Amino acid sequence: MHIQTHGYGPNDLVLIHGWAMHGGVFAPLLPYLQHDFHLHLVDLPGHGHSRESTVPLTLDACVDAIAAHVPDTAIWCGWSLGGLVALHAAARGVPMQALAMLCATPCFVHRDDWPHGMSPTVFADFAHGLHYDWQGTLDRFLALEAFGSEHAKEELRSLRDALFARGKPALSVLADGLDILQNTDLRPALPSLQTHSTWIAGRRDRLVNPQAMQAAAEMSPHAHFINIAQAGHAPFLTHAAEVAHGIKQLLEAAP
Repeated sequence: MHIQTHGYGPNDLVLIHGWAMHGGVFAPLLPYLQHDFHLHLVDLPGHGHSRESTVPLTLDACVDAIAAHVPDTAIWCGWSLGGLVALHAAARGVPMQALAMLCATPCFVHRDDWPHGMSPTVFADFAHGLHYDWQGTLDRFLALEAFGSEHAKEELRSLRDALFARGKPALSVLADGLDILQNTDLRPALPSLQTHSTWIAGRRDRLVNPQAMQAAAEMSPHAHFINIAQAGHAPFLTHAAEVAHGIKQLLEAAP
């Protein structure tokens, strides 16, 4: 699995991207972090430079592959789908300094006891769309990611530019990624989470309800919740300084 390194700071930070993307999507964030961190930018299996990776796109396999290549003292930061990977690592007790959840929750889909999740029919529609118009389905997903942001047009343009910058993702892993988003529920792990965590939401996010992130933070010991007022689902594109500040706060909070 491809993991690009960048920066020359004394601390280590792992950045894990969301569905259909790759580590290059974090480019606007790097200038704000590279002086404080040695960055490890992950391309998940089937995505970007990991398109030919033999690692399956499952939470356990991704955690194992990342943990084998990053220091035990790193902060793990996951955006959207990547947040589930990072949270699963923390729940498994993978050594890390701290956890940053970026527009991600332990349970993405609405359930009877989780009212702030997305409707299951939305994920079902995306899964169905992959079979007859996968590129159109990706574009609709990007539009939903950007919708609501103060800078929606600019955010959508950045997401579209990044989408195929490292080649097209493998169609099979797109379906695998949606399956993870639709069926994963890591809420039971939160109360016993020993890792210090920061949950960074975009108040205008239409994919991940900030209330779900706040609820998850309240279920977790040693957790801090940040809500960026004018941001959507990809705040590192439009509010990179605020996201970087939230991540850096973990250096002070974590033991």
